[in-house]
Amino acid sequence: MGGPSLNNESMTRPQAQDRAAYAHFSTTTTRWMDNDMYGHVNNVTYYSYFDTAVNTYLIDAGVLDIHAGQVIGLVIETHCNYFAPLSFPKPVEAGIRVAHIGKSSVRYEIGLFEAGEPLSAASGHFIHVYVDRETRRPVHLPEAFVQALTRLQLPA
Repeated sequence: MGGPSLNNESMTRPQAQDRAAYAHFSTTTTRWMDNDMYGHVNNVTYYSYFDTAVNTYLIDAGVLDIHAGQVIGLVIETHCNYFAPLSFPKPVEAGIRVAHIGKSSVRYEIGLFEAGEPLSAASGHFIHVYVDRETRRPVHLPEAFVQALTRLQLPA
C-alpha cells in the first residue's frame, strides 16, 4: 500500500490571469469554424490564437518577415490552461508577455480574454526557437528582435 499520496492542497492549481499581467494586447475574432459541437471554441483553436497574436506583434514591430526573412521561429513547446469558454461570434483580446529571452529562444506567455472581461478565459505559453530559414539551425536572436521582445517584458 506504500504508493505516494497526492495532496490536492499542496498542488498549485493554475488560475486565470488579470489583464495587468500582460504587456501588449491585440484583438482577433472568433470564426464560424472555431466552434465545436458543444457550442464553444475548440481547445486546439486557442493555440492558433496564441500564434496569431505573437506573430502579428512581431510583424507589426518590423522584425519578422514571414516571406523573405532569414530568421524564423519554430514552436518547440506549448501549454494552455482553460478557465472559461470562448465562442463565435465574439472578439478575443490576446495579452502577450515575454517571460524569457535566450540566445535563440523565447518563452511567450499569452492570455486570451473575452472582450471586456477582467480575467483570462485561457492562459498559456509557447516557446519559439529562432532558426535560419534555410538550414533550420538555431541562430542568435538579431538585436532588433531582442529590442522588440524586451518591450513585452514586465518589471519583476
